[in-house]
Amino acid sequence: MNLTPFSYVVLTLVGRGGATAHELAAMRDRGRLYWAAPRSQLYAEPKRLAEAGFLEATEEPGRTGPRTRYALTERGRKAVAAWVREPVGLPRIQHEAAVRVLAADLADDPADVLAGLAPLRDEIAAGRAMLAEGLEATENLPERRARLEAQHRMANRILDALEAWQDEVEALLRP
Repeated sequence: MNLTPFSYVVLTLVGRGGATAHELAAMRDRGRLYWAAPRSQLYAEPKRLAEAGFLEATEEPGRTGPRTRYALTERGRKAVAAWVREPVGLPRIQHEAAVRVLAADLADDPADVLAGLAPLRDEIAAGRAMLAEGLEATENLPERRARLEAQHRMANRILDALEAWQDEVEALLRP
């Protein structure tokens, strides 16, 4: 079985404490600035990893019926341990807004680009709120807290940069 970068995200989030698919989805919601993936993948990927022996699946009672809790197997832990040694590069960024700014000379009116960029301010604010919520969640993860706090500081700096970029672009494109 080929492990994808997303497979390693799931293995890492399951970690030593285990997690249900619902808990993985909640973690994704708090960390969507770090990794973009549909919620449905967080329900499918753990099943796939369990079938391949990287996770162990056990049933436990849930609110409305049984739910599956996943735990990292030794095979899964070794896969993550090998993966973290692999070299990394710059993050992949698909920033549609940057391409729209480049296309401003092709637009009927540069103000159209500004109108399309306006909702980004709300997204930045929502990202900051999500980070604040994620920071509160670190209280329950003492073994990962310092690393999560470092991630959140980085994410806030990225949001600061996006906000400054938007200010600059608005000044460039305003008549």
